[in-house]
Amino acid sequence: MTEVTKRILVTGGTGLVGRAIEKVVADGEGQPDEEWIFVSSQDADLTSSSETKALFERHKPTHVIHLAAMVGGLFKNIRSNLDFWRTNIHINDNVLHCAHESGVQKVVSCLSTCIFPDKTTYPIDETMIHNGPPHSSNFGYSYAKRMIDVQNRGYSEQHGRRFTAVIPTNVFGPHDNFNIEDGHVLPGLIHKVYLAKQSGSALTVWGTGKPRRQFIYSLDLARLFIWVLREYDEVEPIILSVGEEDEVSIREAAEAIAEAMEFRGELVFDTTKSDGQFKKTASNAKLRRYLPEFQFTPFRKAVKETCAWFNANYANARK
Repeated sequence: MTEVTKRILVTGGTGLVGRAIEKVVADGEGQPDEEWIFVSSQDADLTSSSETKALFERHKPTHVIHLAAMVGGLFKNIRSNLDFWRTNIHINDNVLHCAHESGVQKVVSCLSTCIFPDKTTYPIDETMIHNGPPHSSNFGYSYAKRMIDVQNRGYSEQHGRRFTAVIPTNVFGPHDNFNIEDGHVLPGLIHKVYLAKQSGSALTVWGTGKPRRQFIYSLDLARLFIWVLREYDEVEPIILSVGEEDEVSIREAAEAIAEAMEFRGELVFDTTKSDGQFKKTASNAKLRRYLPEFQFTPFRKAVKETCAWFNANYANARK
């Protein structure tokens, strides 16, 4: 019987990425000396220092994957920048400080490519995070996420802690937030295509369809997260992304979803709606130096699997 020496606490464990990690671990990626603990906002309010401390005392983790955050799509961010800043700052400070105080060996936090400067050169890489203001549409969320990097460096320099972060590009997959108003672009489009197909109407896509994004399938990201937890020892974050050549436009994404859902109707682009940032092309050169052979799920295959999950779980997925 192998002794459990790693107790891995995953905050935000019932969200998109948490569920993907849980599935990948259950499907054989877990190791006998690891115990995985997935927690959600039902287990503790991480904006509360006392509840966060109680959570750490209850589970006594040796390692933490920190996914918990207040998140939302473009339009929710535009409406609520202050809320995104305050909520995420509280969550991140509580989790990192409790991890430090309870002697956690390693923390891997989740950032986002929206933290990068709005005015920049492409492709963006890990050295450019603090080189200028982020896009004004989601400055609250972006600055709060940037501060994780600042705190990780502080805990490393002052206390020798192995705290680091990953920067995924646009994540999608089963268990995503498919809310049309507040979700991200891909799950929002999947829900829209579903409804358009039901009603026999055209599919209206917000914006011009021209902005370009790198999308990463949640199950691919989960495998990479586990690798980072076990093998990656830099404090500096690492971008987890498909290559620059795999970037797709919002129009191409909408067409891939329409194909996967067998939607035959018209695509209409509502150009009165904001496009947000036109592009934020990220380099995965650093990841490739570490893992040159890693195989990403092809975009259209991942879209097809996500659409199939959405169709099968519509009653819960649409909430």
